[in-house]
Amino acid sequence: MASKAAYKALKVDYQDIERMVIKDDEEIEDVIDAKLQKSIIKQVNDEYEMSFKFNEAKRAKNLARLKLYNNQRRDDDTVGDPLMFTVFNTIHAALYDDRLMVNWEGRGGSGDEDIEENLNALSKFDYVVMDKSKTDYFWNWDAEFFGRGLLLMMDFDRGDDVMAPIPELLDAATFIRDPRATSVNGDMKGKGSMRFGGWEVGATYYEMKKLSGYFNLRSLRKDKEVRSLLQEAHQARSLAQGTTPFEPDEEGLGKYDNYEFKLLNWMTTIKGKKYLVTLGNSRSIVVRLIELKYNDKWPILDRPLYPMSNDWDGVSIPDLTEDKQRAKAILLNLGVKSAIADAIPQYAFDKNKIKNLNDLNVKSQKYIAINGDTNNAITPLNKSTVHQYVNLIMDMLDGAAQKATATPEIQQGIVSAKQRTLGELELVSSKVDTRYSMSAKIYGWSERSYWRQWYLLYKKHFKEKIDEKIVRIQGALAPEWRPFTRENIISSVDPDASIESMVISEAKRQRDQQAFGVTAQLAVQNPDNDRRFFEKESARLAGMSKEKVDAAFPPTVDEIQAEKENELLNVKKLPKISIDDDHRVHRQIHGKANQNAYSIAHIRAHEKLMITKRDRPDLFQPPQEIPAEGPARQPQNNPPALPQATTPTN
Repeated sequence: MASKAAYKALKVDYQDIERMVIKDDEEIEDVIDAKLQKSIIKQVNDEYEMSFKFNEAKRAKNLARLKLYNNQRRDDDTVGDPLMFTVFNTIHAALYDDRLMVNWEGRGGSGDEDIEENLNALSKFDYVVMDKSKTDYFWNWDAEFFGRGLLLMMDFDRGDDVMAPIPELLDAATFIRDPRATSVNGDMKGKGSMRFGGWEVGATYYEMKKLSGYFNLRSLRKDKEVRSLLQEAHQARSLAQGTTPFEPDEEGLGKYDNYEFKLLNWMTTIKGKKYLVTLGNSRSIVVRLIELKYNDKWPILDRPLYPMSNDWDGVSIPDLTEDKQRAKAILLNLGVKSAIADAIPQYAFDKNKIKNLNDLNVKSQKYIAINGDTNNAITPLNKSTVHQYVNLIMDMLDGAAQKATATPEIQQGIVSAKQRTLGELELVSSKVDTRYSMSAKIYGWSERSYWRQWYLLYKKHFKEKIDEKIVRIQGALAPEWRPFTRENIISSVDPDASIESMVISEAKRQRDQQAFGVTAQLAVQNPDNDRRFFEKESARLAGMSKEKVDAAFPPTVDEIQAEKENELLNVKKLPKISIDDDHRVHRQIHGKANQNAYSIAHIRAHEKLMITKRDRPDLFQPPQEIPAEGPARQPQNNPPALPQATTPTN
């Protein structure tokens, strides 16, 4: 990193950075402060050089492993072993199949319950709009192959057909970062977060021109990079697939047509603020500078597979299988050569006994005349019989890989070679599920960060009284389309996002349903208990959506009235209490209102009436009708006034 003395020598006023930061929909000239640009370029290049040296050995190894995974770059007369591919895809399929689901939970603010439902509906809708199933596939793939997958999430598409955050998968093969970092954003206090890091991208002139934030584009030039991470990654993947690298022919394309410029996206802190800097021309000019305002965090989400404490890379599947695949391939090819040699043997013969060498040519029913005893006239040569031990050694290597990754044969879809009892198979399956569920829980860390960032982008870009999004919601009887505005999805206090495995969630729901059913059968026998609550909760645990539950159990008059009263309580106004109110229902609904002095006083008034109704039921009896020619009316005492909540005083 550049020293303070270097910055001081440049006499840079860092307040000028604000002039370089590109605001939304703002056009600027392709001219920026030269000294400021020079200082930023120096800082980025110092950080880049340190990061490159640290990351180079690991990066080169990961690129070389692509050939092992693909298993195409081998000699035509040799045999490859697909151990890495088999184990990798077994784990990849298991973790991808178990979809992680988000559930939004409010923090008790006004209207949080409705916002919870709206966010849950919106996140399900955006799951399809953002093509998240595809994103998850490749995000998981990177985590499993490189040890940590990276996802950039800072853009928001305001198009009417999208109107949603746009995640972008970063190429883990080109990403280099702060050697000190243990993760992108560290722990809750930021400990272990990266100070800087970046990745190379390719873009044409008009691709950059269409995007906001770029400048100095006319200064970009076609040049052959001395060292391009992006080009090396392209070539490694090309070699693994058996295709010819295209980069040498790229120079023939027009600069303002479809020539792909190599750019470096670098995230770093300048004067205490986080920025995204994009450099071009071999990291010699600035073409983009954006301040990153995401709660003082980098807008990159990282997903590890087998993380280690205080370590970025952790353990990947190739780490556990590469050596075993290489050993199996060597052993397999030696075994093949040994078997061929055994099928086509070689012999030693006595030249004194066999004079004509043509007699040794192979021919059916052939007799060879020799002088003397036939013993030891021809003797087979002793050669290696390694092929007899190939299966034993390969089974040992397979077993080591299966133990390390919890992928037994049965998990790979292979019938076990050994006969096992049903109990053994069930025990193995349960232990495999335990190991995989741990990885699913670890993926849940990044999944929670994903949806928190998703909410933050809506909060940042979804404009009040301007934006509206039409969302498809599964209604009680049929799908319906509902418009959402900012007030429908953004609460005064940010909600919590809880992540749960689909498999675990379904198992938990069934367990809760079974336990609740036993309790409900006993509880409904008591007339003092709320039978309606148990019926609605049983329907919810059976898997019915909120819309279907509301359709099956429509709100009562008291519930509707209490919800209306909550609106007054939330703005610190006291509604009146009627003698006909169902005080138990009102007390339950008012518990959802903002917990202020007014709502507490109103709830206590309902509780006081519940006690009065128990002690003086005569006060709550309906008036008796008097016949037209009945006895003379007797004087009656007026019943006491109903207790009302008094206005709280400070």
